[in-house]
Amino acid sequence: MTPLEEFRATVREWLADNLSGDFAALRGLGGPGREHEAHDERIEWDRHLAAAGWTCLGWPVEHGGRGASIDERVVFHEEYARTAAPARVSHFGEELLGPTLIALGTAEQRKRFLPPIKQVTELWCQGYSEPGAGSDLASVSTSAVRDGDEWVITGQKVWTSLAHLAQWCFAVVRTEPGSTRHAGLSYLLVPMDQPGVEVRPIEQLTGGSEFNEVFFTGARTAEDLVVGEVGDGWRVAMTTLGFERGAATLGQQVGFRRELDALVALARDTGVLDDPVMREKLTRARIGLDVMRWHALRTIDGQGASVTKLVWATWHRGLGELAMEVLGAAGMATDGELSEWQRLFLFTRADTIYGGANEIQRNIIAERVLGLPREARG
Repeated sequence: MTPLEEFRATVREWLADNLSGDFAALRGLGGPGREHEAHDERIEWDRHLAAAGWTCLGWPVEHGGRGASIDERVVFHEEYARTAAPARVSHFGEELLGPTLIALGTAEQRKRFLPPIKQVTELWCQGYSEPGAGSDLASVSTSAVRDGDEWVITGQKVWTSLAHLAQWCFAVVRTEPGSTRHAGLSYLLVPMDQPGVEVRPIEQLTGGSEFNEVFFTGARTAEDLVVGEVGDGWRVAMTTLGFERGAATLGQQVGFRRELDALVALARDTGVLDDPVMREKLTRARIGLDVMRWHALRTIDGQGASVTKLVWATWHRGLGELAMEVLGAAGMATDGELSEWQRLFLFTRADTIYGGANEIQRNIIAERVLGLPREARG
């Protein structure tokens, strides 16, 4: 048995032993569109993982992580998904901010924020999008000005996932008056529990409200809670985004395969699979999932992240549409509660928008990969 096979066996055994008792009821809960499910219980599960050393796998050992290789992280996320373990609640801190602080933060920032991220005692949200700056992050207008030894922040963020549950926000704001586009931006760490921060949940088609509007009205944060240099926020923000589509993508695809397998089983049980057109569509979906996996493995070092996002978002939205085809007229009816497939269809309409809209990903691919002329921007 190779070391990687031994690691896989260790992960599989630990999950089998620990997803038991009260934790067994958490299988399959949480995730996009379902973040409201058993949130407090999932926090306890995350803390249980942390106590056993299964959080922050890729962080260097000197920063409290496990120093796991990319291959080991892929194995962990795959096995985690195969057991239907509950969706993690600490994604923004562990997968995005933590690595950013390790790469670009000060020693004091790492000492202050990394331990509570690892121990899942502080949760984070991401303050990027605004009403006038969605996928075009360089258009942000939320401002921050110095007042003594603090920054005073004014503006609005939107589509801020889990802001209503977070204690902190990492936000891109404009710190140089009159600046435009990428210049004059800074990356601030802002406490959410203060009078100058108002969070308004946005109710979704699925009935959940994991996305939020966040209003900063004279909110304050310490002067030294700028990551990187003042005015260098664009580079720091791009560093964070580079961590967004890593090894966890392979675990996500295990979940996609489980959804597809369940849809095929439904089509078989209802006789829809006997239709050759529907059988071809389901076969194409399986082929698309295999292509997605091989692409993710080939680009696991972070190269081709825009292609990865474009591929999985489009495929998953297509799966939701295919589910409605399999259900037929029954997919249009509800007794007041959405079925699993109806919820999948409705929420996956957002997959091609959040995390970088498909149109923006295509522009990035065209300009940065293919070398085509930049799109004209007003």
